[in-house]
Amino acid sequence: MRFLIPLFRFLSILPLRWQHRLGWLIGRLYILIPNRERDVTEINLQLCFPASSSAERMSLRNRSLEQAGRTLMEMAAIWFWPIERVLSLIVSVSGEEHLQRKPQQGLIVLAPHLGCWEIAGLYLAKQGGVVSLYRPPRQSALETIVKAARERSGAQLVPTNARGVKRLYRVLQTGGITGILPDQQPDSNKGSVFAPFFGVPALTMLLINRLVQKTGSKVVFCYALRLPGGQGFAVHYLPAPDGIDAADPRVAGGALNQGVETCIAACPEQYQWSYKRFKDQPEGVRSPYRRRR
Repeated sequence: MRFLIPLFRFLSILPLRWQHRLGWLIGRLYILIPNRERDVTEINLQLCFPASSSAERMSLRNRSLEQAGRTLMEMAAIWFWPIERVLSLIVSVSGEEHLQRKPQQGLIVLAPHLGCWEIAGLYLAKQGGVVSLYRPPRQSALETIVKAARERSGAQLVPTNARGVKRLYRVLQTGGITGILPDQQPDSNKGSVFAPFFGVPALTMLLINRLVQKTGSKVVFCYALRLPGGQGFAVHYLPAPDGIDAADPRVAGGALNQGVETCIAACPEQYQWSYKRFKDQPEGVRSPYRRRR
């Protein structure tokens, strides 16, 4: 994967529309050539949209893989353009009033893997100091680049461990802001619960619920949709569903996933359906990604 860094540096000379055109071509390869992304996307769509016809799911699969290619190629701009030029790609912002809160009240902004979550994080950090959890990419060669790119608009990244979580508590207790990706598979069953995601049991983090209960922070969802023709991005903020602060962990987990579903409904093809969201299942239930013999 080391070749991606010089490749993205080279592609950063291109305007966004050309990066997206290259991404579309990569997406078409995802569609035509058997690969993990295509397989996982098909499984997830079958699980999440059982009432849709095969043709409807196939259409969504293809559009999703084309968007996945665009997500990959636009990293050339998001990571390597000057921050002012990157933020100029945001052509509209809606729901920003939801960021308002009581004096000294913390704010938790949840950005699912929808559209361009990288630019959503950069824009949020520009509004005020943000501390976010950071899980290094599997390719160690990308870690330095990704971390530097995400921090250059003012965000501070902390590790996804006990020390990082303690930092989040301190920030929120003093009225600060934190950003979290709410639809990642937790590393273990500890601190998580199985809650429905499109009606399918999904191991769901309880960290957000615990942060809210202990700090009284406000919760808002955020996503940045990719506009056609390389025109840029539209950022949207919306309030979290009722129950995200519930004492019952299953209610809280269900509310969290409901919020993610609401975001996805705005543009299903821009969601990262190639992620193994249902990899862990309740005891006795087979993972849908395991090959059947």
